[in-house]
Amino acid sequence: MSSATSAASAPPVGTHPRKLIAVIVLVPVIMALALWAFAWPASRTAPRDLPLGVAGPASAVTQVEQQLAQRDGAFEIHRYEDEAAAREAIEDRAVYGAIVVTQQGPKLLTATAASPLVAQLLQQAATAGAPEGTELPVDDVVAAPADDPRGGVLNASVLPLAIAGVAAGALVTVMGLRGGRAVVALVGAATLVGIVAAALAHSWLGALTGSWWTEAGVLALSALAVSAAVAGLGALIGTSGIGLGALLVVLIGNPFSGVASAPELLPQPAGLLGQLLPPGAGGSLLRSVSFFDGAGAAGPAITLGIWALAGLALVLIGTRRRPAPAEADAAPANSPQPAPVG
Repeated sequence: MSSATSAASAPPVGTHPRKLIAVIVLVPVIMALALWAFAWPASRTAPRDLPLGVAGPASAVTQVEQQLAQRDGAFEIHRYEDEAAAREAIEDRAVYGAIVVTQQGPKLLTATAASPLVAQLLQQAATAGAPEGTELPVDDVVAAPADDPRGGVLNASVLPLAIAGVAAGALVTVMGLRGGRAVVALVGAATLVGIVAAALAHSWLGALTGSWWTEAGVLALSALAVSAAVAGLGALIGTSGIGLGALLVVLIGNPFSGVASAPELLPQPAGLLGQLLPPGAGGSLLRSVSFFDGAGAAGPAITLGIWALAGLALVLIGTRRRPAPAEADAAPANSPQPAPVG
């Protein structure tokens, strides 16, 4: 009897070797994917159709445009009548900076709040095109906060928000929360994440300078977009959806977000794809509401809203398609039991 029981409980022949091979093969594949996703954009950082304004007399502006055109499509030139129009374009996030030609010589307008790295690259490009020995004046139209001049806090906030969203979605899936309870849990967790993140980044570190509650709302929406997507995939295809969501958000969305530099500095299609995922859209939206009075916030807000609503819809749809854990456990108990032998 004991031998029969042992034989019945023993795993099928070949199961363990398959799992062993799967672990040995999958770990290097995941490592290679992570290395590619993080290292490839970093090694190919360069301006690509970077929006840049040029203002001043027509003849002088044409000369500046010809000099910038020699950079092989690095800049997307926008012409403005005067310095005031160029400043307004920078504040509206239409361009990252502008070269203004005056009677005293060229002048560079930047916005370190939009991207400190881009401001540095623009200064290098403008200085290279200026006459030798000329000191190029630089005016920071929208400056980064004094407590975070390099944007380090904003850049560092992308990964923790993504991890918090993945954790919330995974917990909802593993705990078996379904329907309205799952939605309430996701929204409640995202709300608290937004409040805590705003308290740290704005109140404590001073890295954000906009409306406190607006920033908290953006941070909460960013977390909800991730958690709803992970929970939605989990409700639809099971626990494997957690891994799929984490792969999409952490390994792809985080390095492609462009928060540390700018989407226009990343190789394509990484820059475009990053803005279609929650980390990139959340970073762009947070910059807009914190430093630019909401300019350019519509696109990222719509992207995050679509992710959040689609994820919550999948949670509700998956609830109807998949039985609750209690029902699944009760089914074998209610099924007819075979008669004992003898």
